[in-house]
Amino acid sequence: MEEDYYKILGVEKDATTDQIKKAYRRTAIKYHPDRNPNNKEAEEKFKQAAEAYEVLSDPEKRAKYDQFGKAGVDGSTGGFGGFDASGMDLNDIIRNFVQNFGFGGFSGSFDDASSTGPRKYQGRDLRVKAKLTLQEMAQGVTKKYKVQKDITCPECHGSGCEKDYKPENCTTCQGRGYVLHTRPSFFGMTQVQEPCPTCHGEGTVIKKPCSHCHGEGIVKGEEIVEVKIPAGVIEGMIVNAAHGKGNAGKHNGIPGNIQVVIEEIPHPELIRDGQDLIYNLLLTIPQAVLGDSVEIPTIDGKAKINIKAGTQPGTTLRLRGKGLPAFKGYGYGTGDIIVNVSIYIPETLSKTEKRIFEDLKDSENIQSSPSIKDKIFKAFKTYFKA
Repeated sequence: MEEDYYKILGVEKDATTDQIKKAYRRTAIKYHPDRNPNNKEAEEKFKQAAEAYEVLSDPEKRAKYDQFGKAGVDGSTGGFGGFDASGMDLNDIIRNFVQNFGFGGFSGSFDDASSTGPRKYQGRDLRVKAKLTLQEMAQGVTKKYKVQKDITCPECHGSGCEKDYKPENCTTCQGRGYVLHTRPSFFGMTQVQEPCPTCHGEGTVIKKPCSHCHGEGIVKGEEIVEVKIPAGVIEGMIVNAAHGKGNAGKHNGIPGNIQVVIEEIPHPELIRDGQDLIYNLLLTIPQAVLGDSVEIPTIDGKAKINIKAGTQPGTTLRLRGKGLPAFKGYGYGTGDIIVNVSIYIPETLSKTEKRIFEDLKDSENIQSSPSIKDKIFKAFKTYFKA
């Protein structure tokens, strides 16, 4: 037997929208998972309340439900907050409850042992630029930088205290880093956890500050850091390349990282297109007509390719696996070198060369066929579209 949505919320069928809202809030609080840990029955009732409220809070869905029952709204839910309780997990329902009623979990309200304890300061990240060649981008590289940054105070070793002194437990929070305030809410009187106003969440206070760092535990300094840049990076990418090598955190806190902004040094002959590299090969007329073996540049030297006799302008050749590797999470495999073939037409000729071309101009083999014209046209059309 299906559950009646009105009974789930404990309201009459003629209940107003406001009464339904209050009933849902009351029911959700009663069966909230944080109040009923490891209680599957309460968890199910919490879900049922969310489903009931989703339908009854929407006038159109409520009318369909009143007329046809649950069958009238199955598959059409998606009401308050834009969520479907029947198709979402417990965390989704709790999140929507928070968004619509302004209350979250109850952790810390009843057991302050759930606190994360004293907090540590986080050092700021540093950012440097790396100008890389295509070869460095393809293979990865290690670079050294001299950086100005916050470093741990050499006098107090980060404690912030004068010599022979140590941080003392905060008497306001008893070293926990937080304090509890009791405040009224629709739950009743609840405890709210906040950072301690005396120690600012650290759990300790400094009675005798270090004269060198003025109690901060950090001073300005410089350091030579080694940064490992992985293979496959691209122009404009920001890479976390040196974990924990950024600014030191106050009072022996958590150090920041070094972020590297990637800049590409243009290659004199190769053009990058994603993971592929483009090379424009200019052949002489004899090379195109007779065929040849030519060298082309790659990121790690030269490679020979064979030019077939009768190669046409606009022909595209491909050297597989000679491009750039994918950066982790941004693709897969290694790109290619794509060779676009053009043919050089000399602007001036000697008398002998001119006579040779005049003898050839009426030859049938020199005249282009419609199929060749179409092939060249398609090749250039594809090239310029790219």
